[in-house]
Amino acid sequence: MTIALLDYGSGNLPSVEHALRHVGADVRVTGDPEHLRGASGLVVPGVGHFGACMTSLIERGLDAAIKDFIATGRPVFGICVGMQVLFEGSEEAPGIAGLGLFEATVQRLAEDAKVPHMGWDTVTWDEPRHPYVADIPFTWFYFAHSFASPTFDAVGVTRHGGRLIAAAVASDNVFATQFHPEKSGRWGLALYDAFVEEAER
Repeated sequence: MTIALLDYGSGNLPSVEHALRHVGADVRVTGDPEHLRGASGLVVPGVGHFGACMTSLIERGLDAAIKDFIATGRPVFGICVGMQVLFEGSEEAPGIAGLGLFEATVQRLAEDAKVPHMGWDTVTWDEPRHPYVADIPFTWFYFAHSFASPTFDAVGVTRHGGRLIAAAVASDNVFATQFHPEKSGRWGLALYDAFVEEAER
């Protein structure tokens, strides 16, 4: 069973690949939509500007490929901007549509918040717990972002600049984190492990 790690020119691919392999995944790094057909799970990373990420996905035909993969019911894991592109759009790039899985717009962090939100912060999991986080405590994860999604679909939240923001969101077979599990030590690896176990069922 293979986990496809999407290469579209944005994302910390070596670190994510290393983390996935550490928990036992057979990883294929690919930017070819055809290579997604035989994968048991899909990881969508992302670092940088929302508009640049979406433009790259569209130019490579990967926007449609992600939607098609989601429609099959196989598990998908989004990371940082790879989470944000799952929304309808972002204030970072007005006029550029996201994939629209979550019906909300990613917003700039509050004016009184430190921007970017960089470093370790605690995440509180909503009840009832998502299966991926059933055994993970309220603990610290590593963030690096200037925009964040609202908490409508959140399964985990963090507080930054006096307001709650989504640290993790989920919908059916899709799970995504604003923080970087591959930089978050033991509990970040536990999240990847839960995802890989789900993909191998």
